[in-house]
Amino acid sequence: MSRKYKFHNKQGAYFISFATVYWLDVFTRQIYFNVLEESINYCRAEKGMEVFAYCFMPNHVHLIFRSKNEDPSGLIRDFKGFTARKLIKAIEANSQESRKIWLLWMMERVGKKKSNVKRRQFWQQHNKPIELWSDKVIQQKINYIHNNPVVAGFVTNPIDWKYSSARNYQDDQTILEIDI
Repeated sequence: MSRKYKFHNKQGAYFISFATVYWLDVFTRQIYFNVLEESINYCRAEKGMEVFAYCFMPNHVHLIFRSKNEDPSGLIRDFKGFTARKLIKAIEANSQESRKIWLLWMMERVGKKKSNVKRRQFWQQHNKPIELWSDKVIQQKINYIHNNPVVAGFVTNPIDWKYSSARNYQDDQTILEIDI
């Protein structure tokens, strides 16, 4: 990871995005979304993650978060590592996954190119965290996150995307709780 993309302020709130390798559309089935949801809930309960906004797209994730334990880098590293292992296992075990062989082959293809990957790589390795230093910047990033499914053409209203905190900002905490 480049020097300019580091978590410099350990207490700060950050906007971060990370994508699947080759931008593979993995999150097309409920069971894969469930892994992300469960992992966020675990990190909130056990690892000191505060989540202020999120959006799970078919091939990437956006978060505005803070680490109460002052280890944002370690938190994201652990989150990505755990979800990668769990999602690969879910794909392998999913008898209804019509793209199973292809998805696993693509992840293995990337994994062979990286010396720090044992077999398959799920997430791209860069994160590009952006520290949020003002209310104006925070609101700009929240709007960006919430409008991502609209810009992609999946919905016409941000609150209609099931896996977005746009719903939370309308008092709908049915998917994930956030820290407002």
